[in-house]
Amino acid sequence: MATLRAGAAAVDISPRDSQFLYGYPHVERFSTGIHDPLLATALFLTNGRTPLMFISNDIIFVGKMTAQRTRRLIEEKTGIPGRNIMITATHTHSGPKTVDYISNEDDPAVSKTDPRYLRLLDDGIVAAATAAYGAARPAEIGLTVADGTGVGTNRRDPIHGPSDPQVPVLAVRSGGSIIACMVTYSMHPTVLHEDSTLVTADFPGVARRYLQENLLGPECPVLYHSGPAGNQSVRYVTRENSFPECERLGTQLGKAIAAEIPGIQYTGSVSLAAMQTFSDLPRRALPSVTEAQRQLKQTADWLAQVRQSGAPAQQVRRAEVDWFGAEGSLTLARAAAEDRMEAVYQSCLPAEVQVLRVGPWSFVGWPGEIFVEYALAVKARCKDTFLISLANGELQGYIATEAEAQHGGYEVTNAVFSPETGNVLVRTSLELLAGVAQSDPVADT
Repeated sequence: MATLRAGAAAVDISPRDSQFLYGYPHVERFSTGIHDPLLATALFLTNGRTPLMFISNDIIFVGKMTAQRTRRLIEEKTGIPGRNIMITATHTHSGPKTVDYISNEDDPAVSKTDPRYLRLLDDGIVAAATAAYGAARPAEIGLTVADGTGVGTNRRDPIHGPSDPQVPVLAVRSGGSIIACMVTYSMHPTVLHEDSTLVTADFPGVARRYLQENLLGPECPVLYHSGPAGNQSVRYVTRENSFPECERLGTQLGKAIAAEIPGIQYTGSVSLAAMQTFSDLPRRALPSVTEAQRQLKQTADWLAQVRQSGAPAQQVRRAEVDWFGAEGSLTLARAAAEDRMEAVYQSCLPAEVQVLRVGPWSFVGWPGEIFVEYALAVKARCKDTFLISLANGELQGYIATEAEAQHGGYEVTNAVFSPETGNVLVRTSLELLAGVAQSDPVADT
């Protein structure tokens, strides 16, 4: 089996001017400075036969067109097939807007995506990838799993709701030193809220810095991917929405990861493989405008009651975001009544499912914000498999479960695709994983 070569690099993709910070409605939230830099971080792996590239970005979404453009440019510069490149978003809500969501179009406070920033983002992604490719050297690789318990919870049911605290940690070393680290964690990075106007990677950026300052060295690139976290957030563990809280939770995650890295066993001989497929997805049955207006009034009345009751801040926030979702649902209902939804669907479709395998470990890339139950369903069937969301595109909203759809709420009412989409992603992933397992371990796929 061929010897592994690897390279990694990070490029600053922080905005150079004031940008609308995307993630919260009703607030004209333009950046007034940079608290910590946003990075595009790339990891290149090859065994001489199959090249792979992972690229994580401190942005809220990677649009499908962004993924297509940057993959094409990276392939032209490096020869790595686009299907072997995974491009993801960490999902910070304190970075520039990178995708226009139709559900926001009636909110006058939400600005359109700035094409100048998209060009900067494209350039940063490509620069990180080509630098990682150029830095390739003989290397060894290993994986461990850390425990992220306590950094957040299920945001619909913090006590009994499903979650995935596993944090896969892939480390690459060369000459006895770690030259790259890649982690995945299923949790919304939303410690900072709409009252903060500083650009930040939120708690994942703190975790990255902790690892660099305390274990890896300041020049060691750290990739952070968001696992399926559509119903996972820090809401019930934060004491306040502040930078000190960001430091606390990011440091907690960083320490959990750092504790496991010294025990990693490395190998320099690994099989590498890549597969992808594209699928249509079932649309959500959108309400009529009349029904959406009724639902909006109902959620607005409920929010008023919760606020007047003196309920805890977390319960008020839940009622607020359900109101946000009802507003979005009314916008979607109007778009459907005007026959404008098909263009929205086509901007996301066909949806890509991708598998990149590194030795015995498989990393599955899904677009969009997916409820964690779907990831757990795949992991229950496939050993050493880890799910990465917000990969190579987005889905204009959440993919909730059918059980959650019966209750409604923000994630359900703000979606354009139905819960059956999650089952499609699960089935497709299991088929791809079976194909990867049967493939020649050293052949190009």
